[in-house]
Amino acid sequence: MSFGDGEGALTARSEGSASRTGLPPVLRLRNVAKTFGGAVALGGVSLDVAAGEVHGLLGKNGSGKSTLVKILAGFHAPDPGSSMEVDGQPVALPLKPGDFRRLGMSFVHQNLGLIPSLTVLENLRLSALTSPGRAWIDWKAERSAAREALETFGLRLDILERVDRLSPVNRALLAIVRAFEDIRSGLEGSGRPGLVLLDEPTPFLPREGVEKLFGLVRSISDRGSSVVFISHDIDEVMAITDRVTVLRDGHVAGSLVTKDASHDAVVQLIVGRELARSAPARTARKVERPVRAVIEGVEGPRLAPCSVTIAQGEILGLTGLIGSGYEELAYLVFGATRAAGGTLALDGAEPLELPAMTPRRAIDRGLALLPGDRQNASGVDSLSLLDNMFLPDVDRFFRRGLLDHRAMRQEAEALGKAFEVRPNDPIQKLSALSGGNAQKVLIARWMNRKPSLLLLDEPTQGVDVGTRQQIFAALRAAAADGMSVICASSDAEQLAEICDRVLIFARGRIVKELVGAEITKDRIAEATYASLDGMGALPPDERPEDEMQ
Repeated sequence: MSFGDGEGALTARSEGSASRTGLPPVLRLRNVAKTFGGAVALGGVSLDVAAGEVHGLLGKNGSGKSTLVKILAGFHAPDPGSSMEVDGQPVALPLKPGDFRRLGMSFVHQNLGLIPSLTVLENLRLSALTSPGRAWIDWKAERSAAREALETFGLRLDILERVDRLSPVNRALLAIVRAFEDIRSGLEGSGRPGLVLLDEPTPFLPREGVEKLFGLVRSISDRGSSVVFISHDIDEVMAITDRVTVLRDGHVAGSLVTKDASHDAVVQLIVGRELARSAPARTARKVERPVRAVIEGVEGPRLAPCSVTIAQGEILGLTGLIGSGYEELAYLVFGATRAAGGTLALDGAEPLELPAMTPRRAIDRGLALLPGDRQNASGVDSLSLLDNMFLPDVDRFFRRGLLDHRAMRQEAEALGKAFEVRPNDPIQKLSALSGGNAQKVLIARWMNRKPSLLLLDEPTQGVDVGTRQQIFAALRAAAADGMSVICASSDAEQLAEICDRVLIFARGRIVKELVGAEITKDRIAEATYASLDGMGALPPDERPEDEMQ
């Protein structure tokens, strides 16, 4: 199989890239269980990761993947009776935080684990710089080692740049390079294979970034080390892994040899049943619908002045390569990022000046924005589900100057039930939920307000296939009731399923529009890359930062 088209396609692992025989498993888990109070997070998981193998770990949100990773990292203690071996040797459980390093394991977590206030150099060499027994730091040698590591993996970064000034793509690549370097330096000369665990490493990567990552994964595997690749993207898992283990409700639902497995077989293991095919993308209709919003001349840091019109009840997709500008439009319209120019006219009313737009004004005028950065820009992990649901409009629950907590809880429970939030406990903190369930809470927040224009940035990023379908169904139902939706996404399959139109961006400009039957996963991907051909090469001083790096 292949992932995508053309020279940059992600091709499946060859049969010759399977794990080495004659060596004990790099990692062997037996009957690993974990309960939190009365809730079973893991119900006795057993799996082997062979030397030189790329092993996929799949499962719905809440299936136990994150709990298993945290046990391996030493953040959770498993229940009694759990056992673990590394390179054929028993390992005492529970692990202490940091034990994974001496065992030859390295992690790239969903939040990347970088320190934003430190430089690329300091983040990349953190383990070496903080190792015990160092009397002084040879900064010249550290700078040389950092540059060598980045050059080895083809990553062009200023080692003295602060991490919080890097693009999301480059932050993800830096975290991955650091993980590979940690395992290489920690096991140098030992003859042990080592294990890298990648927990959702690709959501912020453009396709060429994914291909680069996969090249690194293959090179690690070819040298005998192992990789556990955790992802919701079945196509990526099928493209890069030798075997796949699927978790469901805290148990192993099954394991498959990737080259012998089908996409549908993996889906059935994940959801426990055959997943009904979602409704095809709606074809273009000749029936004229009223115009909901006219965006004229909106301009931002990476977005040249452009104009977009969206009809009532229409779902409009925006996509392109990372850094092409499509991901900025929603934030500029909502006032989350200050626009350099442009206007917004809603339902024929007097145009609003976008440079003066603020989130409060946008909300008051019937707009809603769901940011792509769920942890830092969308939800508040330390607050309850109830508080997260009603942050924008808590004032409507005041009765004679007092907050009606009972009414808030009742409405929160009803929303949680409607959007299938699990567990549906309004008092529980958002941080206690899986990524997919947290996303349901945040979507419920905005859908409950019934905005006239809903702005979405990567609404299904990091969620499982079942949750995706629930989100798609909610968006279709809202559009059928007249809500207009603008969805910015790098996920071509997602756009093909839900959109009436898709606009392709390249270098800050709209370069192509797809409608009706043109909206397929392959056509969207093709248009995204073909769009660059017609743009012409820009001088180096005009190229977006990501392209130059």
